Amino acid sequence: MKIVVIGGTGLIGSKLVKKLQEQGHEAVAASPNTGVNSITGEGLADALKGASVVVDVTNSPSWEDAAVLKFFETSTRNLLAYEGTAGVKHHVALSVVGTERLLDSGFFRAKLAQENLIKASSIPYTIVRATQFFEFVKAIADYSTEGSQVRLPPAFFQPMAADDVATAMARIATSSPVKGMVEIGGPEKLRLDDAARRDLAALGDKREVIADTQGRYYGIHVSENSLVPETGARLGATRFEDWLNQSAKQAPKSAQKSA
Repeated sequence: MKIVVIGGTGLIGSKLVKKLQEQGHEAVAASPNTGVNSITGEGLADALKGASVVVDVTNSPSWEDAAVLKFFETSTRNLLAYEGTAGVKHHVALSVVGTERLLDSGFFRAKLAQENLIKASSIPYTIVRATQFFEFVKAIADYSTEGSQVRLPPAFFQPMAADDVATAMARIATSSPVKGMVEIGGPEKLRLDDAARRDLAALGDKREVIADTQGRYYGIHVSENSLVPETGARLGATRFEDWLNQSAKQAPKSAQKSA
């Protein structure tokens, strides 16, 4: 079938397109880089011709409250309108586990708005809520760095490899719409501070990670289980330690030293 991946040149999108193509599907990577813009509508009509499924893995270039809300509302409205005209049978969107528990953040308020637009549409859908990606653990640490210290809450989270996210998205995109939500996550619960500590150590980064109950996750106060999926979530296979070891083997030595 023809599956259009909006945001198809990004971290998850590029992996997803490759997996779908390997399965024999006509997977189209749609992004501003390929002449398709979900904000302006440029190229959308042509990209969606003959498409059975649209997968939205876009992300806003800005997390400022007004900008991120405008991005997800405008992009989602455009996609759903063009999909209706093109006769798309399944809209799949990547969202975030715990969104409704993190509404102190404008980003998560925008994601909830996106989800609500999809639910209100006439197009059959599946919303995929994923946990944090292994690839972004360092970014979490960077956000919470003060001098040479990283202060993070010792909250649980259940991160997963981007490759496992793409595998799950490919499976969902080629299945019938659930007309509801699916949660995906990693195979193990970790403490946020411990994961950051291990990630920085693997990179040779000397910053000290401190477990701080007053620490924030991207500036948000989180409780112990705010970031953890519900029982019954579909879990990826890759463990954090294995991913760290594989990443260390692949990273150039110069990159590790400069981290």
